[in-house]
Amino acid sequence: MSPSDNTRGTVAVFVALSLVWGASFLFMKVGLEGLSPAQLVLGRLTLGAAALVAIMVATRRRWPRGRAIWMHMLVVSLALAVIPYSLFAWAGQYLPSSLSSIYNATTPIMTLLLMPLVLAGQRLTRTQIVGLGVGLGGVVVLAAPWRLVGVDQVPELLPAQLACLGATASYGFAGLYLRRFLSDSGYDTITLSTVQIGLAAIIVWLLAPFTARGEVSLDVPVLLAVAGLGVLGTGVAYIWYNRILHDWGPARASTVTYLSPVVGVVLGVVVLGESVHWNQPLGGLIVVLGVLASQGRVPGMRGRSVVGVPADGALPAVSKTRE
Repeated sequence: MSPSDNTRGTVAVFVALSLVWGASFLFMKVGLEGLSPAQLVLGRLTLGAAALVAIMVATRRRWPRGRAIWMHMLVVSLALAVIPYSLFAWAGQYLPSSLSSIYNATTPIMTLLLMPLVLAGQRLTRTQIVGLGVGLGGVVVLAAPWRLVGVDQVPELLPAQLACLGATASYGFAGLYLRRFLSDSGYDTITLSTVQIGLAAIIVWLLAPFTARGEVSLDVPVLLAVAGLGVLGTGVAYIWYNRILHDWGPARASTVTYLSPVVGVVLGVVVLGESVHWNQPLGGLIVVLGVLASQGRVPGMRGRSVVGVPADGALPAVSKTRE
């Protein structure tokens, strides 16, 4: 394969990944028409784990050894899958899928906010503080508190938006936790992703008798949505992201964060007929500007990049790959 063919292939994978992760919130919205949030998360993680385990077996990867790494991965599975998936699914009952997809882009800002707390001795640079301030301003514009005055749905809208922020904060914590405890684990992204999603699936199955109750109404759209969310968004997408990381590096790979919300908004409007208010894309753009500023990508500003989770709970790059 020539270098140009490899580049074209990586671009195609990048586009496919942006479409899948951008469509995740559409899949959630459709899946919630026949399932409760807990049931949706259960189906998503079960199918995602099955897909990743199949890939592990097919590629003959070795499972991690040692009690310590499994305990760390248990924390990661909660913070990078169980908690955020559940929060986004619950919020999806009340928020348009397009708005949820935009909130997902706040993950790097939440990562930056938590960095001094999770990484010992890590202080924010002036560039990162400015980027953080800009990003938080974007969150305020996105939430539009002035639109909540006198609205009957405030009891649901405000907690739902806070749930989205809680989910991205959980993503941010998980990314930092991985950097602190597993950056030199010796295992590649696919292996760690399989362990993460597998443990998360076990956890939600243990909780299912208490959380996943209620009627189930399955039809073709609901089944396809859960399959897309699980097999593609939670399973195959990790393989695609791993290839982009290998070919382009983490900095360029993280740009999928900026394209996925655009896909989510377009699909929400076109497929579900959702309306988008002016403050939502504006708030999203301000958040992205804050992320770029914090990473020194705005002309005249330079700073250390923040390690986070690019989109929908993807694992960041790990070093010293061992398959």
